[in-house]
Amino acid sequence: MFLLLVIIFSGILGYMIIEEMTFFEAFYITIVTVSTVGFSDTTIVTSEGKFFTALLIMLSFGTFAYALTSISKYLLEGEYRIYFKDYQMNKEVEKLSGHVIVCGYGRVGTQAVNELNAHNKEYVIIEQSKELLDVFRANKQHLFLEGNATSDEILMKAQIENAQALITTLPSDADNLFVVLSARELNSNLTIISRASQGSSVRKLKIAGASNVIMPDSLGGAHMASLVITPDVIEFLDHITIQGDSKINLEEINFENIPEAYKNKTIASISQSFETGCNIVGYKTQEGDFIVNPEPSTLLVPGSKLFVLGKPEQINQINKIFGI
Repeated sequence: MFLLLVIIFSGILGYMIIEEMTFFEAFYITIVTVSTVGFSDTTIVTSEGKFFTALLIMLSFGTFAYALTSISKYLLEGEYRIYFKDYQMNKEVEKLSGHVIVCGYGRVGTQAVNELNAHNKEYVIIEQSKELLDVFRANKQHLFLEGNATSDEILMKAQIENAQALITTLPSDADNLFVVLSARELNSNLTIISRASQGSSVRKLKIAGASNVIMPDSLGGAHMASLVITPDVIEFLDHITIQGDSKINLEEINFENIPEAYKNKTIASISQSFETGCNIVGYKTQEGDFIVNPEPSTLLVPGSKLFVLGKPEQINQINKIFGI
């Protein structure tokens, strides 16, 4: 369309200068020339005008054919529908706040998204694979953005300034490092979880600003070895789950979720007042230190967190009490 407008504007201007035509005469001659219809009711007087007409025909014929083909393809192959679908998707992403940005939807990214779905957590996926994007558009299951996660522009489109966390699962450690650097610069309070393939990349990613770095292959290998060394312990831990609607055995309680009457009180006061059958198995201090099986005299102070273990029905009960 832009090329056609340039050709038409050039034709009008050329005829007005060379043939001294009015705007409407020049417009008419240009249109019939560009469209290859031809004309007989108006005569080009000068040799310069005839040369300009021949030049305009040669330029416009290819441009007109290309434009017509492009527009037909855009309409017939449904590209306009993709444009409007992505436009609507971008509008939905703009409304997000407190969400998670997932960079890459490979093997690890898929697992991360499944976990977020299990907890009903809002998220947006950044992906550049055409095949995966076509699947996203067809299934309409995920909010997504098409683009390269290493680009500041695409991170801004994903509302990184309002996001709670970012998970980068790109196959290249260098790309993950770049994403972490960009994300930390754009949002200093963001929780950033990065994948790493090489052990040497872990320290670099943390220096760049990653809150946590995960090595999926290393975790898998360690888990296999543990099943040989302490099989019953690992199998027992495998039965403790933190996902799903009705299978949760382990839950965390933030200080903000604790009723006002029990804030700055001891763990014992919580245990005595809410007899749900759950056991408080862990405590996180203000400084970020973890205490396993904390003392009943431990104070519940701002910034702290409790970890509670119980049966699924007991966890559901405690979640209702604390509004989790």
